[in-house]
Amino acid sequence: MSENTVLMKIADNGVATVTLNRPDVHNAFDDATISHLIDILDEIQDNPDVRIVVLRSNGKSFSAGADLNWMRRMVKNSYEDNLDDASRLALLMKKLNFLPKPTIALVQGAAFGGAVGLIACCDIAIASEKAMFRFSEVKIGIIPATVSPYVVAAIGERAARRYFQTAERFDSKEAHRIGLIHRVVEHESLDEACNAMIENLLSNSPAAVVEAKSLVFRVARGEIDQEMIDDTSVRIASIRISDEGQEGLTAFLEKRKPNWIK
Repeated sequence: MSENTVLMKIADNGVATVTLNRPDVHNAFDDATISHLIDILDEIQDNPDVRIVVLRSNGKSFSAGADLNWMRRMVKNSYEDNLDDASRLALLMKKLNFLPKPTIALVQGAAFGGAVGLIACCDIAIASEKAMFRFSEVKIGIIPATVSPYVVAAIGERAARRYFQTAERFDSKEAHRIGLIHRVVEHESLDEACNAMIENLLSNSPAAVVEAKSLVFRVARGEIDQEMIDDTSVRIASIRISDEGQEGLTAFLEKRKPNWIK
């Protein structure tokens, strides 16, 4: 696979832009693309200079989901080979969902099948009014299995029960209503909306943003028992005495900007 099928650029302000770059096939992904994305996410995770990740695509479509040639190979593959393929896609979704950096999905066009999973795994999703969405798997006799934990967390069981079974197309307005997309903007305003979100995130404590994301995962999936209560107390006490916690509180009291705002 050409390295140009997925692009990654890190700006001076710490924003890493990951771009699907297969516009000739509507940015469909295959096993090679999945492996490349996994490698890029590992690189980003290990880079302390990266503060924010933007996932976007070149061309008309965000992503058509699985590549047709990859699907043709799946038909001939054994159960074990299919399991390996599915496990790699599941690993990609897990890495993106739990990446310890804020992530923004910028959706300019159609997002079908597994591509909707990529969107659901991002912390923030902004879509063009022209974008369309679809869980198309049942149309060809399969199911959206590996993306389902993240999609159901985003849109809820009720909406998933409908759209997983019907394979209906739905627009940005509906995607916003069910919780897949946070904001819908005019197509020409996508970059402006993304830049505004980046500016917002960059004004916050980098360490606190990471910890806030981790906090959501902890409290959303557990019982509010003494263990959780103790854990949240430990988290706030620890970050209060951290370097950024001390700087943030001191800056607030001194009515000045904290040192992470350049």
